[in-house]
Amino acid sequence: MGHLSLPSKRNPKQWKLLDLVSAAFFGLVVLFLFLVFTPFGDSLAASGRQALLLSSSDPRQRHRLVELIEAGQHPQPIEACSAEEVDHMPCEDPRRNSQLSREMNFYRERQCPIPDETPLCLIPPPNGYRVPVRWPDSLHKIWHANMPHNKIAERKGHQGWMKEDGEYFIFPGGGTMFPEGAIPYIEKLGQYIPIRNGGLRTALDMGCGFLRFMTNNSSSQVASWGGYLMKEGLLPLSFAPRDSHKSQIQFALERGIPAFVAMLGTRRLPFPAFSFDLVHCSRCLIPFTAYNATYFIEVDRLLRPGGYLVISGPPVQWAKQDKEWADLQGVARALCYELIAVDGNTVIWKKPSGDSCLPSQNEFGLHLCDESVDPSSAWYYKLEKCVTPQSSIKGKYDVGGIPSWPDRLNKAPARAALMKSGIDLFEADTRRWARRVAYYKNSLNVKLGTPAVRNVMDMNAFFGGFAAALASDPVWVMNVVPARKPITLDVIFDRGLIGVYHDWCEPFSTYPRTYDLIHVSGIESLVKAPGSGKNRCSLVDLMVEMDRILRPEGTVVIRDSPEAIERVARIANAVRWTATIHEKEQESHGSQKILVATKNFWTLTSASH
Repeated sequence: MGHLSLPSKRNPKQWKLLDLVSAAFFGLVVLFLFLVFTPFGDSLAASGRQALLLSSSDPRQRHRLVELIEAGQHPQPIEACSAEEVDHMPCEDPRRNSQLSREMNFYRERQCPIPDETPLCLIPPPNGYRVPVRWPDSLHKIWHANMPHNKIAERKGHQGWMKEDGEYFIFPGGGTMFPEGAIPYIEKLGQYIPIRNGGLRTALDMGCGFLRFMTNNSSSQVASWGGYLMKEGLLPLSFAPRDSHKSQIQFALERGIPAFVAMLGTRRLPFPAFSFDLVHCSRCLIPFTAYNATYFIEVDRLLRPGGYLVISGPPVQWAKQDKEWADLQGVARALCYELIAVDGNTVIWKKPSGDSCLPSQNEFGLHLCDESVDPSSAWYYKLEKCVTPQSSIKGKYDVGGIPSWPDRLNKAPARAALMKSGIDLFEADTRRWARRVAYYKNSLNVKLGTPAVRNVMDMNAFFGGFAAALASDPVWVMNVVPARKPITLDVIFDRGLIGVYHDWCEPFSTYPRTYDLIHVSGIESLVKAPGSGKNRCSLVDLMVEMDRILRPEGTVVIRDSPEAIERVARIANAVRWTATIHEKEQESHGSQKILVATKNFWTLTSASH
């Protein structure tokens, strides 16, 4: 039977449309195969992921990319942030915080974005950045290109703060309240305070806190006071908020002086009770007697019994501030502080030992806190309007009641005994870290003890054993006690070291490129919820934050389980670190490995290629 030839029911226009659709379909198939099986496709996919990394519009996309990095499936490094972010501090971002309440300077305190609102990118160094000048030369000069902020030099050069000199900023050592230099000022204080006998060790240098004064005044004098005090064996810690003078705290850190960004506003400062042997305010302009003396009460909480409070500048015998000066003296009398001296515009008080002298009636309504108020809780803890009783903490911790420096470094303090088996834990921890640090130096070639390392952080400090093992090195250590772990920061201060509380699911309060070396033991514990083992935040975000505060060519030392170190190593590639994994020292028990990484020195130009 023959086939019938049936007429087509489609016209030529319909056939042309079908041909176009078919051609488009096959073209897409070819393009798909090209992207999947060629290097160009890999490059294009990586670029797409990088674009998503810089976008915070879709949290789900960000989460997926974090998962890729953690799994080691992200072949390219995390992209650089823009040049405008070279000094970015996520929790102290004026663009974000300026809309908040001005009451008690709340808007200048820490206000952290959630990770989903934060672009995942690496902070670049400024144009022309160099490896910082080594200590101790950095006390006197730093590279201008590392911090091209001229406001302080322009406004305060005549007072001896700092001056621009060719490629450098130089620091003659002066300040508003000591134009002749920090050394003569410290010598004057030494007439009234036993600075040189080892009885005093930890000192808090309080920074300027109130914006209305910032255009014409400032406080920490770029931390020159603290820098020269270190020569006398004291360990000062300077703080100030992010200020209009541009990076005042960053200048201190670039010089190798202990400092961090903080604001005395509505919350306690992140320290335990009775931490500092000496508290110093040079023209800090903090209204100590405002809000029923709330700020003076906070200083009293931090000052060790038998310690000294020094205030230089307004309102001490200052023109047109008679009432403020009278009120300041009235608060000190109500707290039974002993007046040591009034020398010009400087007043020195000594805090008493004991609570019995606080009168039941006083013009400021001061009274002792009850037992429900924890004197050492200080992470996002609202300021109290009551005085911390010394009897609220057992043991001897007053100046004169604890050993002098350096004996106090390795002698278990009374507050260690408040923890179960605390004395034994303290002594074992001290011996353990002496062995470990020796291994770091001798076997892993970590540059501790060399001019390459000055600013050091221990992210999980416990009793401060790591820092204690470095006491003879030319370094200072910021000991961080995680806010969700046992409160051991008081022991760290009692042994003559310094540190802060912090939650590592948030950025740290410092500028980029702060530390030469960052150390952490048990890094995964910093992101996990105690007890449950579930992650509260991402290890990727934590290591991006570590990269932000680490200097180019800086070192990271991380010790944890082999499984954790393997995960860390995958992320290290994404944050542009060169990492090696080592076995632990033979004397240590348990199954740990050690990752030692160097932050590569890259720039925006090199990162784009």
